[in-house]
Amino acid sequence: NNERSVPQLLIRDLKFEKKSLAKLMFSPDQENHPSKAPVKYGELIVLGYNGSLPNGDRGRRKSRFALFKRPKANGVKPSTVHIACTPQAAKAISNKDQHSISYTLSRAQTVVVEYTHDSNTDMFQIGRSTESPIDFVVTDTVPGSQSNSDTQSVQSTISRFACRIICERNPPFTARIYAAGFDSSKNIFLGEKAAKWKTSDGQMDGLTTNGVLVMHPRNGFTEDSKPGVWREISVCGNVFSLRETRSAQQRGKMVENETNQLQDGSLIDLCGATLLWRTAEGLSRTPTVKHLEALRQEINAARPQCPVGFNTLAFPSMKRKDVVDEKQPWVYLNCGHVHGYHNWGNKEERDGKDRECPMCRSVGPYVPLWLGCEAGFYVDAGPPTHAFSPCGHVCSEKTTAYWSQIPLPHGTHTFHAACPFCAHQLAGEQGYIRLIFQGPLD
Repeated sequence: NNERSVPQLLIRDLKFEKKSLAKLMFSPDQENHPSKAPVKYGELIVLGYNGSLPNGDRGRRKSRFALFKRPKANGVKPSTVHIACTPQAAKAISNKDQHSISYTLSRAQTVVVEYTHDSNTDMFQIGRSTESPIDFVVTDTVPGSQSNSDTQSVQSTISRFACRIICERNPPFTARIYAAGFDSSKNIFLGEKAAKWKTSDGQMDGLTTNGVLVMHPRNGFTEDSKPGVWREISVCGNVFSLRETRSAQQRGKMVENETNQLQDGSLIDLCGATLLWRTAEGLSRTPTVKHLEALRQEINAARPQCPVGFNTLAFPSMKRKDVVDEKQPWVYLNCGHVHGYHNWGNKEERDGKDRECPMCRSVGPYVPLWLGCEAGFYVDAGPPTHAFSPCGHVCSEKTTAYWSQIPLPHGTHTFHAACPFCAHQLAGEQGYIRLIFQGPLD
């Protein structure tokens, strides 16, 4: 019963300074030059990275990518359809200034769809290739990997030219997603093995090898969000139910009443990496890094203590998010009691991973706590009261509750919930735990 004799506090009991935090809630764009800022359509954030890539963000390879209105429109739209073996089709494919999509039906027949310039839209391309047509280079996410060297040994399942996003240049700046991107010759080739078909209005459409999956959450990206249904998006932006496995030849059923229009909180899966789409408007309501830093300082100012060693605990600064600090809080994942690091309570039977909590005797994993630093993953601006299990990433209660319900694609035909900050598969009944801190004794 020694649990009752010490003061305990849940972080939500701390008296957060609402006014000072409200000032920090505006997005960085609003803080700077509201009038001069270029129009931002939205941002893509790769799941599994807590604010930056392990070796740092470089050029087009980074953990988040902002889509801004281009100085000059570069969008394209379908125009002429050629049945191949004709000189016009061959010319469309070989013309480096002409965007086209080639659908190979057999050795003898290819259908080529020419695309023309669209002055009303901007196009952004995403994929594994580092060639110039790709705006955002995405590599496979290895759960919990601390360096890019871990990721290179894996055979990538992400397409070199995975998908493209087309944004309207005029309000409401609608963004739409399409499978496949144009290569350096401005072509998309769907080979003989790719699933493809003629649509009822005589156009062509198809799917890429491993597919581009999209999930739109219900109720937007808010504290009331609920998971939506995963769908597959075709090369022409039509919506289909999932194939039996990622690369099955048979396409799913067309879903007539859904569109490829992205909304705040839409998830895009490229088979090896999952991206979160946040609209500019959605981001303006999201906590900023400054806000998260204020919450961190607020927790540390309350001087939570280790209930055994009585030493004061403190979350390390956001810059030191991978190195365990001596004041770092640790948690017993079965009960949520927060301690400083200590060496007792090891249970030999399970590789020494399970420990007995000195406060309540429950046995389970014992891990360091890390603040979730990627603000775009938060569904609200609540205090960091909960941690994902088994990784120990800390954020608001509603954020942990939301992500623990999302089935993220894994491999070619399975789904599981994962921590958005490190991509580790969630464990335990809920996938997260409420943290119980002990306040200072004085």
